[in-house]
Amino acid sequence: MNLRSAFFPVVVIGLVSNAGAQDATAELGRGLAGVYSSWRTSIVSKDFGGWQRVTAPHRQAEIRNRLISEKRPFPGAVFDLPAPPPKLDGLKLINVSQNGATAKVAWFGKIDFGGGTPTDNVMVVSFVNAGGSWRYDKADFVNLTGLPDVRKELAEGNLAYVSQTPDFKATGKIPATPPEANSPKYIAKVYVFCPGREVEVQVNQLSRHHFTNAQEAEIVIGGAKDGANTVTYTAKQIEGGKGNEALAVRVYLMPEVEGQQPIKAYEYRVDEGGTAKSFGTSTFTVDPAVAGKLLPR
Repeated sequence: MNLRSAFFPVVVIGLVSNAGAQDATAELGRGLAGVYSSWRTSIVSKDFGGWQRVTAPHRQAEIRNRLISEKRPFPGAVFDLPAPPPKLDGLKLINVSQNGATAKVAWFGKIDFGGGTPTDNVMVVSFVNAGGSWRYDKADFVNLTGLPDVRKELAEGNLAYVSQTPDFKATGKIPATPPEANSPKYIAKVYVFCPGREVEVQVNQLSRHHFTNAQEAEIVIGGAKDGANTVTYTAKQIEGGKGNEALAVRVYLMPEVEGQQPIKAYEYRVDEGGTAKSFGTSTFTVDPAVAGKLLPR
C-alpha cells in the first residue's frame, strides 16, 4: 500500500464485544483522527514547527535524510507534495488497531486528493506513541478499483476484508531512528525487480532498503562518493514464489547535468528460469571520467 506522498494491548474495532473496550477503542480513534488532522494542517499551512510536534521522530529523520540525499531543501521540501493530504470529512471509521506504542486507523469513503471525482477507497494511517503522545507516522492509500466486491462489502458495513488483512493491524514495532546523513557528493538510486522474493540492499553501510515482490526504486541515503562504493544484497523466496523468477538489483547514478542519462553503476541480474544467489557483495567506482558526467562543470 502506498499513499500519494508520505500503527499497549491489541484492539480492533468491530471485533471486540466488551462495551467498555469498544468505548475506549472509539475514543482512541477520535484522538488519532485529531492527530492526523493536526498533521494535515501543518502540511497545508507549511508549519514546520507544527509538523515536528505531530510527526514521529523516526519519520522526521527519514524524510530529512531522503530530501538531503536528493539535494532538495530541508525543511522546505517537506511540504512539496503532489497533492494535499485528504481530509477525513465524510469518511467512515472502519478500523482501530493498537499494539503497544503503535496504532493503525483506517477510514473508508470518498478520499479526495484534489483531482478528479473521488471514489470509495480506504486510507490507513499509522501512528506511534513518542514522549507520551501519539504522533503521525505514515499513511497508505488502498485503491479498491480492482476489488469491487470489497468496496461493496465495506459500503454495507461488512468488515471481513479488514479483519483478514494483516496490513490493517498495528505491528507493535517502532522503527529505529536512522543516523543523520550528510549531503551527498552524487545522487544515486537503488532499483530492485524481485517478483516472488524479499530483497534487502545496503549501499555504503548507511543506506538500507527492503523490497518484497516489488519493482521499485529508492533514493540512496547519503548518495554515492568518489572512489569505491559498496553494495550488499540478500534475497530469499517468499510464500507463493517459485524460486526461479527474474531478479534485478541495480544502482544508478543520477546526473545533475542537463541531457545526461542516469548511469548504471552496479547490476546483479538473473533472467527468468535462472538461479539467483541468496547473497552478494560488490563495489562500484566513481572515477573522474564518471564524475565529469554527473556534476555541472
